[in-house]
Amino acid sequence: MINSAMNKFPFQFFRKRLNRKIPQAPASNPRHSASMVAKTGQVFIVGAGPGDAELLTIKAWKCLQQADVVLFDWLVDKSVLAEIPRHVKTEFVGKRSGRHSMLQQDICRRLVDMASSGLTVVRLKGGDPAVFARTTEETAALQEANIPFAIVPGITAASGASAYTGIPLTERHCAQSVTLSTAHFKDPEKMPDWQSLAKATQSQTVVMYMGLSRLKDIAEHLSAAGVKSDFPVAVIENACCPHQRVITGCVSDIAEKVNNAKLTGPALLIFGEVVKSRQQVATQLLQQVTHVTGF
Repeated sequence: MINSAMNKFPFQFFRKRLNRKIPQAPASNPRHSASMVAKTGQVFIVGAGPGDAELLTIKAWKCLQQADVVLFDWLVDKSVLAEIPRHVKTEFVGKRSGRHSMLQQDICRRLVDMASSGLTVVRLKGGDPAVFARTTEETAALQEANIPFAIVPGITAASGASAYTGIPLTERHCAQSVTLSTAHFKDPEKMPDWQSLAKATQSQTVVMYMGLSRLKDIAEHLSAAGVKSDFPVAVIENACCPHQRVITGCVSDIAEKVNNAKLTGPALLIFGEVVKSRQQVATQLLQQVTHVTGF
């Protein structure tokens, strides 16, 4: 039951609380010092969703409230960061193409060191931890160090962008399945099978993550592999955020349109006939949803 008078779900946005100090435990009785030293740390790898903080799961929000420290990526929206309590330390460990960023092995070491000191650590990742988030590298380091961890799912960017733009991921007459692909190619020698992707577009929707800076090359590769020049494409920047932007076009002109629009990302690429089936979503209604009671 929706009750506007019981608006207690604690989403309070845009509070300044980055670079906070790890809370210091109050002076304790020596009798308790041994148990404090023996405290076992733990890590929660949490999906922050695609943008809007209200798309966090309840479990994800609870993890943020119980954390000692939160390590977050650059894809995590500031509205999500605003939900972290003031006393919780936050640390940016993001990675972004073309910009200074922390190495993955350093992130893994940071997680292990913090948890080994007895802290409850939240590793906050944009979207869902199971989709192009390099989660297994971090869990492998934690497992090797015998540190307990859990994974809390989040809404992945493809699902969020679909809902907030009205572009369906599947459509009975043109797309019976979806392919999720990354355009962040770590090894140039392990490029996608463009022929297979081109073939997939005949009956599937192809969604590419982290492909904005490579959009021109992607379009050219798909075109060379047989995708028609007028094949529909959509590029969604800042999906599920108030400043979301959608650029639509086709394989032959999408790169030019995006360049003219001066998109900077993060952005998601959708290749498929489903772009033609875009629904007129009134996104302002999503800002009017009243929180349900019972939390």
